[in-house]
Amino acid sequence: MLSTDTLLPGPTWTDERLTASRSATAATSPFAFGETTRVGPVAPAESAVPALEPFRLSHAAARLPRILVMLVCLLYLAGAAYGWGTPGLARVMGDFGLSGAALTAAVSCFVYGSVSRGRTRPAWLCFGLSSLMVGVGNGIWGWYECVLGRSLPSPSIADYAFLFFAPPAILGLLLLANRPRNAAGWLCLGLDGWLIAGSLLTLSWSLALARTAAGDEHSSLRLAVGLAYPLLDILLISMVLGLRFRRPGSNRAAVHTAIVGLALTVLCDAVFTSQSFKDAYHSGELLDAGWFCGSMLLAWAPWAGAGTGDGPADRAGPPGATAASRRPRVASTFSALTPYAATGVCTVGLLYNALGQHHLDRFVLITSCTVVLALILRQGIMLLDNLSLAQKLSHQEHHFRSLVQGSSDVIMIADPDGVLRYVSPAATGVYGRPAEELVGTRLPEMVHPDDLGHVLWEVQRYLARTPAHGRAAEPTARIECRVRSGAGEWMDVESTVNRYRDGLIFNSRDVSERVRLQAQLEHNAFHDALTDLPNRALFLQRSRAALGGGSDQGSEVAVLFVDLDGFKAVNDTAGHQVGDELLVQAARRLQDAVRSGDTVARLGGDEFAVLLVGEVDREQAFGIAERLRAAVAAPFCVGNEEHSVAASIGIAFADRGAAPEAAADLLRSADLAMYQAKKHGKDRVHEYSPELRTELRRRTELDQRLRVAVREGQFTLLHQPIVDLRSGAVRALSAQARWRSAQGLLLTPAEFLRAAGGGERVLRFGRWMVEQAVQQAAERGGGLPVAVRLSTRVLTAPGLYETLDAALHRTGLAPSRLVVELSDDGTGVAEGRPQGFEELVQHLGRLKERGVGLVLDGLGGGTTPLSGLRRLPVDALKLERAVVDGMPESAFLRTLASSVLRIGQELGLDTVAEGVDTPEQAELLRRLGCAKGQGQHFAGALDEGELAALLADARTSEDNSA
Repeated sequence: MLSTDTLLPGPTWTDERLTASRSATAATSPFAFGETTRVGPVAPAESAVPALEPFRLSHAAARLPRILVMLVCLLYLAGAAYGWGTPGLARVMGDFGLSGAALTAAVSCFVYGSVSRGRTRPAWLCFGLSSLMVGVGNGIWGWYECVLGRSLPSPSIADYAFLFFAPPAILGLLLLANRPRNAAGWLCLGLDGWLIAGSLLTLSWSLALARTAAGDEHSSLRLAVGLAYPLLDILLISMVLGLRFRRPGSNRAAVHTAIVGLALTVLCDAVFTSQSFKDAYHSGELLDAGWFCGSMLLAWAPWAGAGTGDGPADRAGPPGATAASRRPRVASTFSALTPYAATGVCTVGLLYNALGQHHLDRFVLITSCTVVLALILRQGIMLLDNLSLAQKLSHQEHHFRSLVQGSSDVIMIADPDGVLRYVSPAATGVYGRPAEELVGTRLPEMVHPDDLGHVLWEVQRYLARTPAHGRAAEPTARIECRVRSGAGEWMDVESTVNRYRDGLIFNSRDVSERVRLQAQLEHNAFHDALTDLPNRALFLQRSRAALGGGSDQGSEVAVLFVDLDGFKAVNDTAGHQVGDELLVQAARRLQDAVRSGDTVARLGGDEFAVLLVGEVDREQAFGIAERLRAAVAAPFCVGNEEHSVAASIGIAFADRGAAPEAAADLLRSADLAMYQAKKHGKDRVHEYSPELRTELRRRTELDQRLRVAVREGQFTLLHQPIVDLRSGAVRALSAQARWRSAQGLLLTPAEFLRAAGGGERVLRFGRWMVEQAVQQAAERGGGLPVAVRLSTRVLTAPGLYETLDAALHRTGLAPSRLVVELSDDGTGVAEGRPQGFEELVQHLGRLKERGVGLVLDGLGGGTTPLSGLRRLPVDALKLERAVVDGMPESAFLRTLASSVLRIGQELGLDTVAEGVDTPEQAELLRRLGCAKGQGQHFAGALDEGELAALLADARTSEDNSA
């Protein structure tokens, strides 16, 4: 583990912001690849201390049986060292004690083999059978020696039992060992086995086996038994030394313990063979302690590991193992040393045989020659394998270099000190610096100082994720930072970090374009594309932040809603391109008119909003609003033309302690105040008051009631007769709508519609009146025309002509029986648009072509100036109620009425008077030449029943007169 001084020899790795954290934490090198102390914020779940607790408990629990085994072995060793006190007890412990230890090992292995379901189960059953044979052999030996009190015959049943000790043990070792993966591996395994066995056989033959063979010339059975046991032991020890036991996971401890127990047993067998020639062995001696310990180790072996050895780790290898570590190999490092060690043992056997005898034993010579030939053959195989591996390595290295050098990503290898030891050629294209220039550079020197702390923390976090207690290591880590290029600019780089021996591999790529694109997308998501001002989303976000941060005493959070008056006219006349440029200039003026900390946003169309935060009160807010209004009022020069617009501004102040969620309501309040500014003449500033929201709710409620009334038939249509002033005959009917209240009263909707605010409500109501008037006229029959009064706004609205035409087609009513009275709604010529009168003329022309009668109501008003009368295709003029009401008392009104009636007569138009409620008014109008009239003097608004009765009486009177 590297210290901080090793990692940070100079000030280039650190800055002032990291000094405090390093002084408080035992920091280590971010590029130290062992167990490191974590620096920086670490989640509690990643702490190393809690993760070790379960392991400590299981380790302590597993230590007790091991201590008991060691204690039993030490007690037996002490007893054997002191002869057990008496010769009888020594014989019992030397025979039945060994038998009990072997039987304990057999039971332990059998039990483990029965409960285990792993691949090692057959091996432990073999070890159990081997120990059972030893236990039987020692039990028979004890029966003869301790119970019968006589020497064991030679050969005996115990000898045959001992002979069956080695074969099951050899089979168990073969089951535990790693199997070769190719023919060369099997051949090398056989050669290694013979090298070890031949060498041991040469040495043992020279030391003892030759005398054993010479001493039993007359008993073939005794000779076979005497040589079989040592030879099987030699084969067993050859398996222990030659086989490769690389079982991963917790089974490794079990395998090693079993191997040590078997090796200790074989070693004691070799010492016993040497002592048997001198008749120096007696039961209960120190040699028995070796057998006892070997059996006890074998009894403990299956339980030494925590698992069965057949888990996922057995199949996949240890965590972090690479493909190279699991590659099939002909021989391991230990196997490579085996031939030389075996040759040395064989040489010792030859020297002992040659120096100790006058002639060289033929058996030793033949065995030694076969060992030498096996060594030569094995070395040849190893040489071929090495050549093959060298070729594969060269091919893989060439392949790797081609990939690295041809990659567009920069691959760098840094040592634990952060010094770059390798940089791929792609650095020239990515960083603008040659790879040779970067080699030897300390990686922190390339990182932007603001990103250095983040990079250090990410590297240390990655290194701290080491595999421990079943936790897998983090395979890679991704780090984004800014790196200095060869041109001295900072570029955004994304690096994938991997472990490499005692360093790190950085696979880096330039992501500057992606970072810029992400920043641009984020900017576009919160800014208007035309003016580059904040949009509604960012405005509301900043408003919520301002409300959430609170305000000091004497300061306010205010929102100004700005709408450009007259922009639609500019957009329609000059075109959308000019309108867009005007919006851009207006946005700049609005930004210049506010303070540096305020926010100007475009909400859409010609609507803007301004957020005032900080030290601003009501007086300052109105001052800023006036600056905004004055800035917008100045002429805009777009192209070679000047255009003028105005600004209607609404102001809303946030309440003290308002929640961030109130940001949308605050903007809506400013919007309501802006509409009040428009309503009061435009180009002005208006402050929000709670009454505006109350009025809005009332209008919304009235609008809803109007929709329900039209949909559910709460409106009804009445008709007032229009009579001939000279004859008194009914000449037409005037359709008048009434609203049937919940109490059954019929109320005029005029006041209701005016309170509802007009707009779309009036248009829907006008279309309904046309449809109802046409349908009832068709159902009524006869030849009386029906007149429907429509305002200029309704008449020029899209869809009215289509509604009227569809109603005539549907009912079959003659167009001449429908009369449209054009009334002034007080808005002027189509809301001040110059082309409004032209639109009115076009709509009236279409109605005239359809055959609909037209009556002009309110001659000389804003909608119908006298100069435009010659272009309006009307059939009649109508005197207003206000003129008719005052005629008997006012000479001026009589003169005015006379002039209008004379104009109609001279133009060939019919004349109608409205509001004829008294006989005096009717007589005066007859004298002035008015043709028709309507009012209470003749009849009021009648429903269908009353109207039918009136018309029937009128027809009866006409018939009587005739």
